[in-house]
Order: sequence, then C-alpha cells, then structure tokens
Amino acid sequence: MFLSALYYRYWECFVISIEFITTPLIWAFWIMLPAYVPNPVAALFGGGTPIDLGKTYSDGRRIFGDGKTWRGLVAGIASGIITGLVLIWAAGRFPAAGLPPHTLLSVILLATGALLGDLVKSFFKRRFNRERGSKWPVADQYDLVAGAFLLLLIGDPGWLFAVVTIPVLIVILIITPVLHRATNIIGYVFKVKEVPW
Repeated sequence: MFLSALYYRYWECFVISIEFITTPLIWAFWIMLPAYVPNPVAALFGGGTPIDLGKTYSDGRRIFGDGKTWRGLVAGIASGIITGLVLIWAAGRFPAAGLPPHTLLSVILLATGALLGDLVKSFFKRRFNRERGSKWPVADQYDLVAGAFLLLLIGDPGWLFAVVTIPVLIVILIITPVLHRATNIIGYVFKVKEVPW
C-alpha cells in the first residue's frame, strides 16, 4: 500500500513537471509561429525590386540593400498572416487543446513586425558597414521578436500581456536562436541562402 501510494505520488510529480516544461514550450511556438514563418518565406520568394529602390543613405551606403525586396516583404507578411489564420481556426476547432487563441490583429502585427524588425536591423547593419549576409550576433536572432513585440505593444497590448507570460517569454528567448539557426542551415543547404547563419 505504501509503495503504491509512493509510486502514485512520484508519477503525479513527474506529470506535473513535464507539463511545467512542455506547456510554455508549446505556447511559445504556437504564439510566435506567425512571426517565425515570414523570414524564411521572404528569403524563398524574394528577389526583384529592392525596398530601398537602390537608393543610398547620407553615409553613401545603401539604405537596406538588395537582400530586402518588395516581393519578399509581401510574400513573408502574407505567409505569416495565413499561418495565423490557420492557428485561429485550429484553436476554435479544438478548444480542448487549451492553446492560446490569436486574434486577427495579433496575427497581422506578429507577421508584419517580424519583417519590420528584420528591415530595421538591415538598416543599422548598413550604417555599421556590415555586408549583406555578415554575422551580427543577438540582432540576427532577435530582430523578429523585437519587431513583433513592439508592434503588439502599440497595437494589441491586451493580447500580448494575456498570452505571453514570463515562462513563455523565457522559452521564446531560448528557442528563437535555435530555430533561426536551423532554418538558415536548411536554407543554405537548399541554396536559398548564401550563408548558413
């Protein structure tokens, strides 16, 4: 009887521990998916007219560079919004899963903010005379998070603070560089990106 109770207690603690770890992980990925999708899609479907139209800044360097194009921007944002709409449908279709529901506004802000963050990073990379494709640790990994969260703070702060708890935020900060690296390596292998970072 004692061993049975001990085993049950141990198993209960194990399940709670697993849930404590996996729930923020699943939530973080689910919440950020509309922001994670746009960058690789923009790289895949990019090309064509540069966003800066080939113009230079006052320092004589390109504003953004040839790597940031209108086609990539539109394709990236559209893919993020479509991803978000699928998540909205899935959360409504399977409420028992307990996943955080997106709003249409949050989806638009996540997708747009992710690429605007990347665009702002590219602007400052040019100002610091860093070439296209060169490494810029931290900024390269977190530009999409900063851009997405900034737009959410401005446009939909209620949703942001309701779903992004401290544990979820910590997980987002951990998994984002990992996913960034993984997608870049895949892009490099398939010749979508010139460098694997």
